[in-house]
Amino acid sequence: MGLDKKLQHSSRTEMLRVLKVLNQALEPKTFLVGESITLADMAVAAAVLLPFKYALEPSDRKVLTNVTRWFTTCVNQPQFLKVLGKITLCEKMVPVTPKTNAVTDTKASNGTPAADSSGATANDPPKTEAQLKKEAKKREKLEKFQQKKEMEAKKKTQPPTEKKAKPEKKELGVITYNVPTPAGEKKDVVSPLPDSYSPQYVEAAWYPWWEKEGFFKPEYGRKSISEQNPRGIFMMCIPPPNVTGSLHLGHALTNAIQDCLTRWHRMRGETTLWNPGCDHAGIATQVVVEKKLMRERGMSRHDLGRENFIQEVWKWKNEKGDRIYHQLKKLGSSLDWDRACFTMDTKLSNAVQEAFIRMHEEGVIYRSKRLVNWSCSLNSAISDIEVDKRELTGRTLLPVPGYKDKVEFGVLVSFAYKVDGSGEVIVATTRIETMLGDTAVAVHPADPRYQHLKGKMVLHPFCDRKMPIVCDDFVDINFGTGAVKITPAHDHNDYEVGERHNLAFINIMDENGLLINVPPPFLGMKRFEARKAVLQALKDRGQFKEIKDNPMVVPVCSRSKDIVEPLLKPQWYVNCRDMGKQAADVVREGQLKIIPDHHLKTWFSWMDNIRDWCISRQLWWGHRIPAYFITVNDPSVKPGEDMDGHYWVSGRSEEEAREKAAQRFNVSADKVTLRQDEDVLDTWFSSGIFPFSIFGWPNETQDLNVFYPGTLLETGHDILFFWVARMVMMGLKLTGKLPFKEVYLHAVVRDAHGRKMSKSLGNVIDPLDVITGISLEGLHAQLTDSNLDPLEVEKAKQGQKSDYPNGIPECGTDALRFALCAYTSQGRDINLDVNRILGYRHFCNKLWNAVKFAMKTLGDNFVPSEKAQLCGDESVSDRWILSRLSAAVALCDAGFKAYDFPAITTAIYNFWLYELCDIYLESVKPVFSKAEEGSASQRPALVCRQTLYTCLEVGLRLLSPLMPFVTEELYQRLPRRRPQSDPPHEEIDRDMEFIMTVVKTIRSLRADYNLTKTRADCYLQCIDSATVSLVQKYSLQIQTLSYSQAIIPLTANQPVPEGCAVAIASDRCTVNLMLKGLIDVEKEVAKLMTKKGDLEKQMEKLREKMAKNDYKEKVPVKVQEQDAEKLRQSQTELEKVKEAMENFRKMI
Repeated sequence: MGLDKKLQHSSRTEMLRVLKVLNQALEPKTFLVGESITLADMAVAAAVLLPFKYALEPSDRKVLTNVTRWFTTCVNQPQFLKVLGKITLCEKMVPVTPKTNAVTDTKASNGTPAADSSGATANDPPKTEAQLKKEAKKREKLEKFQQKKEMEAKKKTQPPTEKKAKPEKKELGVITYNVPTPAGEKKDVVSPLPDSYSPQYVEAAWYPWWEKEGFFKPEYGRKSISEQNPRGIFMMCIPPPNVTGSLHLGHALTNAIQDCLTRWHRMRGETTLWNPGCDHAGIATQVVVEKKLMRERGMSRHDLGRENFIQEVWKWKNEKGDRIYHQLKKLGSSLDWDRACFTMDTKLSNAVQEAFIRMHEEGVIYRSKRLVNWSCSLNSAISDIEVDKRELTGRTLLPVPGYKDKVEFGVLVSFAYKVDGSGEVIVATTRIETMLGDTAVAVHPADPRYQHLKGKMVLHPFCDRKMPIVCDDFVDINFGTGAVKITPAHDHNDYEVGERHNLAFINIMDENGLLINVPPPFLGMKRFEARKAVLQALKDRGQFKEIKDNPMVVPVCSRSKDIVEPLLKPQWYVNCRDMGKQAADVVREGQLKIIPDHHLKTWFSWMDNIRDWCISRQLWWGHRIPAYFITVNDPSVKPGEDMDGHYWVSGRSEEEAREKAAQRFNVSADKVTLRQDEDVLDTWFSSGIFPFSIFGWPNETQDLNVFYPGTLLETGHDILFFWVARMVMMGLKLTGKLPFKEVYLHAVVRDAHGRKMSKSLGNVIDPLDVITGISLEGLHAQLTDSNLDPLEVEKAKQGQKSDYPNGIPECGTDALRFALCAYTSQGRDINLDVNRILGYRHFCNKLWNAVKFAMKTLGDNFVPSEKAQLCGDESVSDRWILSRLSAAVALCDAGFKAYDFPAITTAIYNFWLYELCDIYLESVKPVFSKAEEGSASQRPALVCRQTLYTCLEVGLRLLSPLMPFVTEELYQRLPRRRPQSDPPHEEIDRDMEFIMTVVKTIRSLRADYNLTKTRADCYLQCIDSATVSLVQKYSLQIQTLSYSQAIIPLTANQPVPEGCAVAIASDRCTVNLMLKGLIDVEKEVAKLMTKKGDLEKQMEKLREKMAKNDYKEKVPVKVQEQDAEKLRQSQTELEKVKEAMENFRKMI
């Protein structure tokens, strides 16, 4: 027995040793974009499967952080789950004991026939299952008893040892900043850097200093925002988060992208404004405050009254509403907080009022009675975005607010209507209670089964209503019986049929979901109680036919979880037809760019088929509609109806509205009585004018003139229609200008398994929890404090336990931001594994250590040169790392311009980790070692230090937009280049413009001669000595950017070597690219001959096609334009081929 335990212990020790090696190997594995789980990963994961299931306890897994993170990622891959299902990790290792036991051994020694594992001898009859279980229990007890005896005996033989106190485990990397620093004062950067990177240390104190210094304001560094900035203006407004909300990872993604773009534009010297704001979130806020009132004071809003309730909401907003701003600051968002706006502020409320009045007076906003999405619980219409579409596969019982029992959905009920005279028509419905409001039965005009019923009537079973059988193309002949019941007042499709056939619209439901305008016993019933009653009544009358499962989509209110009802209500609508066409046209004409362009199809689909927009909401919190119903106290004016727009007037005040009404009805103002509409405007209405209301529109303010229109709108693609389209439409309508020039739509953040973030799944993560870390218990506590019902809480807890068995480690803001940008691939949803963010924290640590080492290498007395330039003594390593730095800058610049964030993160990551740390820092260590040994090696070391400094200084600035905290901490420790009298920006810009012209010319020549990988010498013949000096000054940049072997400047009198291809870069410089010995001229000419022949054939074919008589009439205009463009391109290409052939022939 002792031997087995010893063997088990040694095996476990060996296993942990091997896994620690693997853990170390996995430390730099950061799961960059493009990296996926390989076959090797799966194989090794399968090998360590048993240890994770049976041997590695939670304490072991804590030590093996990297292995555990990697293993969890692997086993949650779809291919793994498909084969093995969900893996349960070991909680407590069970000791292994040998199968033989003392009883068996005794029998064997006494000469008893050998017993099998069940204790039966060869001659014994087989034992029953009960006997086997009994014996197994006995064996188990005996084994435990023997183990206990052994332990006691062992204790007696060993001398008593003093119990050593376990050293307290210190959490890795938690270092705090403890230097007293008043808020807004600069952080201490004189004290030595801590040994390792710690987010808590790094992120302390910087943000208040940035804010106090005014770095985030567009006024920073300039006398006035109105002064012309040759570098341009960048303006973007934040998608205003709800005042009720707290940030989730979707918000974090939005802000990570927007902030790094803002910081990049600011660093380019542009006048930059990122404007913050917060949305009043009508329904959400009202629900929160109503629940609070009921919970704390047992009162409803009606008990308080409208004015007092609104005061309560303002009180709540002033107490709790700034939480989201605190979270944005924690993320490092460089917003101009002095310009922060709330959509219910006076400035924005005035803009909302003005927008409504102008559009109402123009007739764009009108009054109409139509079907709306109605929530009986909220007593309000709700927008489409607030309706969750719940898909059912068949019969399902769902909880509905206000009902004790769950309600049945997902079934199709068939019943018969009697035809007036004789016969019957069978119809089917998923909402049987609505048959009480039926006013017709529809059939397809071509359906042969119902030709004989055209013009006939059916009888309603519960009242004396006769209903026509109408013929309509909307009916699907092949669905069900081909006959459809029509309830115009309670179904969107039926509404349109009712309009077409002039049917009666009978509203059978009030705002609370109680039945009205129906016969007893249904009158006054709750809608879903009536569902059962109607079904039973049809059965009693013998008109019920069948009930069967039916896959369907149930509309659920996202706020109240109530079932949404289509209800006829008089509301205010915006006529969107002309505005929608204009919004589509500006995109088609290229005035507005939508990125990525695969969203264009959705944009055009919505804009070309846009419906009018219902903007009324039956709430108290929000912008009250500035419209008044007119009653005229004069017998000559007949009373008006609510839905008659003629009796409604809008005004900036009641007095203005009364004057308008008096003029309209030609009566004196004292005869007019006004009643303001109780409703408020849809929240999306105020959001739609946000880009210009924040600047004080309709007043001509300085901010409006400078910053409107904006540059960019960045948001999630899920609100492309609800917000982006409405901003475009309302901006064009009210200001005559587009609100922005470009729209960048990022992907939706999902969890590591590709699931949508949902509170009930337990996968909604607060970014602050990723930044600071949180235990599993802490995550559970958040669920307990939420509004989820107990069953959903338990389900969510299981989800959290599965995904975050050890909670979420502290990752820090910089790692979170970098990870979110790294995964922002255009056109793809982001499956973000929170554990992977930890990998970028390791990157921060690597960065930290690299800068610490570099600063130590530079030394305390190091003085950087006045500017970053080559001295001529640089080694191969120096020139190479500067070349890589230059390439990283170019990649990042291109990435920011194209919104290609993975390209940016990959370029920066590769430069710092693989090029600077892994290669350059290692390769220059001998240089510094030699410098310590003798004075002869001082010069290379000095040059090396200058190169290293340039890499640190530029590399940190390059990383700064993505990781603002760690880069600030490290950058502030670097010595500064001495102030110098810089040449004017115009001169530098001119020089760089000339240099880039030369580079482009060289690149063009290289492309013409197919020099994809071969470097060639380049002779630049300059018109004068000044141009020669300029080329010499920027020779490294030209060489690097043009991929040349060497750059040799020549004066106008110096001869150019033979064998060069020639191209004119400008009137000051001619490019001569040495091709001799690099290419097989005859082979290249042969290739070009083939290409020339192909091009000529293509062009001939295209010309024949375009020359046909019916080409202009039959071929669409767009295709004709494409053909003409193809021909033009082919002609240009042919001329280039001929020119290249001529140049090659000169070289033969």
